[in-house]
Parts: sequence; C-alpha cells; structure tokens
Amino acid sequence: MWSWAKPSAPAAILWLAAAAPAFAQRAPKDSDGSEALFKGGQVPRLVIELDDAAEEHLRLQPRSWVQGRLRENDRTVFEGVSFKLKGSAGSFRQFDDHPSFTIRMDKRDRDQEFHGLRKFHLNNSVQDDSHLRELLGSELFRAAGVLTPRVTHARVWIGRRDAGVYVLKEGFDTVLLKRGFEKATGNLYDGGFCRDIDTGLERDEGFGPNDGADLRNLVEACREPDPVRRSTRLAEALDIKSFITVMAMELMLGHWDGYCQNRNNYRIYFEPDHRKAFFLPHGMDQIFEEPDAPILDPPVALAADAVMKNPAWRADYRKEIARLLPLFNANRLRKRIDELEKHLAPAFQGGDPEASSRHKTAVNELKNGLEARERSLREQSKMPDPKPIECPPNVPVRLKRWRTNSECEDASLTTERSNGVEVLRIKAGNSGRCIASYRCAALLDAGKYRFQAILSVKDVVKLEEGSRAPGLGAGLRISGSTRTNGLTGTVDFRPVVFEFEIREESRNVELVVELRSSRGQVAVRTDSLTLTKLK
Repeated sequence: MWSWAKPSAPAAILWLAAAAPAFAQRAPKDSDGSEALFKGGQVPRLVIELDDAAEEHLRLQPRSWVQGRLRENDRTVFEGVSFKLKGSAGSFRQFDDHPSFTIRMDKRDRDQEFHGLRKFHLNNSVQDDSHLRELLGSELFRAAGVLTPRVTHARVWIGRRDAGVYVLKEGFDTVLLKRGFEKATGNLYDGGFCRDIDTGLERDEGFGPNDGADLRNLVEACREPDPVRRSTRLAEALDIKSFITVMAMELMLGHWDGYCQNRNNYRIYFEPDHRKAFFLPHGMDQIFEEPDAPILDPPVALAADAVMKNPAWRADYRKEIARLLPLFNANRLRKRIDELEKHLAPAFQGGDPEASSRHKTAVNELKNGLEARERSLREQSKMPDPKPIECPPNVPVRLKRWRTNSECEDASLTTERSNGVEVLRIKAGNSGRCIASYRCAALLDAGKYRFQAILSVKDVVKLEEGSRAPGLGAGLRISGSTRTNGLTGTVDFRPVVFEFEIREESRNVELVVELRSSRGQVAVRTDSLTLTKLK
C-alpha cells in the first residue's frame, strides 16, 4: 500500500524540503537509472526517425502506433521504438505542424528502456511558452507527498526538421507506480478527456479484473444518499488522506484543468491489497494563470464533491491548505524558476528566435504572478466556507464567473459586445465537430430551479453524436444531465430555459451553456444568465 513515511527527497525537490512537513511517497528507487535523467543535467538532443510510410500513417491515424528509431545526442540509437501523437483540445497538433508524442520503448523489445523509462511523452508545450509549469507543478505535487510523473526537457528533431524545445515527461506505467506503491499490479485507469469516474474509463495497466467493478464501487460510494453510509463506503473505496492532498494542491496551483474543476488530466490507481483508489495528477501546463483562483468553492467532480460533503473531511481539507501554504512561498518559487530557466535557456540556442523570445517573456510572466498568488492563498485560507447561493423564491439571480470548456481543437470562445450588450460567443471551427461551452459552478440548497438565458444562433447544424449525447445544437443544461432545448439553424435572440431539482440538502452543480454542432455559432447575453428558485 501507499507509504506515508518521510522519504529521502529526490534532488529535484530538495529546495522544497523545508517548506512543508512530508508524509510523502516512498523514496524513489534509482536502481533503474531513471532518476539521473531528471536531475537537471544537460538537456538531451533527441531525433525521431521515421520512414515515409510511418510518417504518412501518423498523418492519417495520429493516435495509432508506428515504429521508428530514436537517436540521442548523436551517439545512442534505439531501434524498434513506437511512436504516436498525443494531446487534446488546445494542445493537439498534426504531424506536419508541432506534434506531441507518446513514446514506448518496449513494444517490440520488452527489455528496451530509455534511461530506465519504458514509456514517456514529448509535449509541445504550445499552451505554456515558459515550458516550466508542468515541471514546477510536478515538483510541488511530489513535495506535497503525491506520486506524480517526473518532468525534464529535450531539444527535438523530427527527421531533419528542428521542432525545438519539448517537455519530456515520464509516462503512467509500472515504472512510475513502483515508486509510490509496494505493489504495482493494480488497475490504473486513464481519466480521458473531460470525463468523470462514472463514464467507463479505460484501463491502461493492471492485472486485476478488467470488468470495471473497482470503479463502479467508487462511483456507488460517491452517490450513496445517506451521509453516514456514504462516508463509510468512501473511506473503504478511496484513500481519503491522499485525495484531500490532491484536491488542495490542484486548487492552490490554480489547476483549473485538473480533476476537481474540469474532470480532466488525472489517473486512478487501485492499490491491489486494500483496493483503495488513489488519484494521480498531470497536465499542469496551465497552472498559476489566475492569481485569485478560488480554493474554497465546492468542486464539481463526483469524488471531490462527495468527499467535501463530509464536515470532518472538509475540516481536514482546510488543515491541509494550511500545511501546504509554505510550498507557495513566492521568493522560493522565483528562485527555483530562475534555476530552471538557467538550465533550459541553452537548449533554445540555434533554434527559432521567436520561440526563445516567447520563452523569456512567459518565464517573467510566471514569476510576476507568484506574489499575488501567495497573497491570495493566505487570504482565502482565512475565509469561511462558502454558503449556498441565496435564491429568494421566484426572484432571478444573476450568474457570473463563467469559464470556458472545449472538447474540440478549433472552437472559438470569446466575450464581446453586440449592440451595446455583452455576449458570450461560441463559434464552430473548420473541423466539423464543435463541443464547447461556458460553465459556472453553483452551490444550491434543495429545491426546484429554473436556469434561463437569452440565446441567438446562426447557421447552426446539429452534431450527430448518437443516443447518448446530452443535447443537440445550442442550449442550456447542468453537467451530467440531458436537454431538449436545442436551437439549430438561424434564430434571433430568444429565451431558453432548463429546469432541474436538487433533492439533497445541498449540492454543487455546474451550469452549462453549450454548442454541439458541426458548424455555426451561438451568442448568449450575459445579463440574461439567471437562476431562479421556484416556489
């Protein structure tokens, strides 16, 4: 099972050792030689060599494997290496653009490794010009005691094409799991893209039963209506202590694209002896973007919502925030960023000068926001817990603080003014598949509610998604529900309504304004986004 003994800290996070008392993962073993890769030596130069057929295959089927050669520092050559493209909305790029890769060393030769790794990723970092946020997030999570993939960098060529500096990240596999658990044979599930634990996640690794029973047990525990039974079942199905740390770190980092806020960028490992679930984070290339990102708002993800409904665990969450605050000391973080930037800067030499310039600007922006984030965290840590929204019966309450969410790569989500009125606009791209939305979390008391907005659509063609789609065209709903209020074609501004009921004493819901179409656009008047509690 997970070991909470204090480890001998790896070199990459020694700078954080005094920041917070550790109850961290097992001390990493360097018997496989992988730790040396992440200790901050010279940035490796990697060349991906593929024949014409493999390149064409990745153009047509980017998510499927091809075999090729990996060359390191013009000296070491690895044959029979497997490559495929990776990334989701915002980060995916085609092969002839600036692609990210997942790399497997052992598909053909089971004993072949790259510095002790059998699986790793080369991320294009198109959403983080500093190339440092993923690494910094990984170090902070591990300093907090959470098993997290290690991160470094590489200068990458795709054949003769200089692709520039990439983020090199350890993969989720048994090599990683052995560093955090006594046994690495349990089931490891991929959280997928913006999917919660109740959506039939794919198993990546493991020798346990492949029938999804462990996930279903966790989902049923989260949905248990009786509070006492729910807490008992959750404590049996989920390692509460580590999960509270994951929640605290996600929100303190402003990791809006993680599990708690976006049901994204996570893995779940079921420890085989005690069969408890452990959440493992990743995808942290957008952390530290909003200095005032909230840490006390109730999370919308199923497991996070269920844990936070327990008053004792909610109190433990507040204590964990206080324990972790020293990790966010702005002076210490800036010093670490300076060290990382100094190490990384030579890798940009001789490459794209614009990329180097963007890197320097982004590093400064990252550093400049740290003091405000530390100040906000300290202020929020002293605030009382949020209360449900006050909704007097039959009185519309204006909804604010909308965030964007997209499951496609080319949707446009903008806030603009139209005829003197502020509107939220979602416009489909050229891919022919738009699933994008604006979302707002709201803590609500029991009762019946009406969610309403004034929408207009132009040239909207419904997206054929099958019978399980939550709705067609443009419309309103709450997360996890289906709707019948879809607008298609071209329609001038008109009211759209979605009604729902909260049967629990209180519940955190996510209100959704979305466009699910093959083309077209929707505009939503921000002054019309209201919630009314029905008498």
